[in-house]
Amino acid sequence: MKMLRSTLTILSLFQVAGIWSQEVKIFSLTDFDLKGKVKSCLVITDYGRELFEFNEEGILTKTITQYNETDQDITYYKYNQGELVEKRMESYKNNALDESTSMANFYTIDTVPTRKVVEDIVSYDKQFLEREEYQYDDQGNLVRIISSNVDGVDETTFQYTPFKNELTVSTFTNGILEKSVRTSERKSAKGTHKVVLTKEYLDGEPNRATEEVFNENGRLLTIENFLYDIGQKEFVSQKKYFYSYKDGVLDKVTTKTLNTEAVDSYIFQFDNHSPKNWVKQIVTPDNTYTTRVIKYYPEEEAKAEANK
Repeated sequence: MKMLRSTLTILSLFQVAGIWSQEVKIFSLTDFDLKGKVKSCLVITDYGRELFEFNEEGILTKTITQYNETDQDITYYKYNQGELVEKRMESYKNNALDESTSMANFYTIDTVPTRKVVEDIVSYDKQFLEREEYQYDDQGNLVRIISSNVDGVDETTFQYTPFKNELTVSTFTNGILEKSVRTSERKSAKGTHKVVLTKEYLDGEPNRATEEVFNENGRLLTIENFLYDIGQKEFVSQKKYFYSYKDGVLDKVTTKTLNTEAVDSYIFQFDNHSPKNWVKQIVTPDNTYTTRVIKYYPEEEAKAEANK
């Protein structure tokens, strides 16, 4: 669980078109495991660094991904009345803006008769890349995405199937099943856990699956990865991760396969802020590290200094 790689993965879902159809998402402090009036968070690892900036409402406004001394990506987020209306991703190569790979996303929101969001994506060199139209039902659920670009038009639809204490959301691309996500509850002696089972399909046929289990506080307990066995006609477990916590903080991750077992231990250092944020993470036995340099808005900076 490496912080920079995970956040890069999260953000890249909304910067690269055509991989998975995604609902427009606004990122906040909770998406980055941050608490309080954080102004910025610089994440430093042994393989790169990334800066996140937030407004006073805790909403992400800017990211800078630094690959080396001369190459970086800068993304700006602009909002109006709580809605994302513009996103710009500027790519710099050899300290110069690369207009062909830099892009701007413009969002138009309509709420009559039901919510609809249109996203137009153009490159900085004025090339049209894609238009996404997100359509919602009267309950606010995303039901359709129409994607159009120079290669044609694709339609992604979402089907919601409730059953007892479960909800399954199935994603179809041009009528072919692509993914299903079933969210349910599992009761045990330790309480009620949320279970999220995601199945992925290739050409409508089952391919792989992931099951995530969360406790009542929303902490991740296990992740299990499966591959579909055509001969057995079922998903077969490949690897399972077990997460353990101490005083509410991640302590160990145990990885088990059929023949192996490995344990990663996590060591955290926290700042003096209230509520506190971690500023250094060390993972053993590989001794990988992640450092976070966190700045707070002025009144929060004063509180942090007073608590030292």
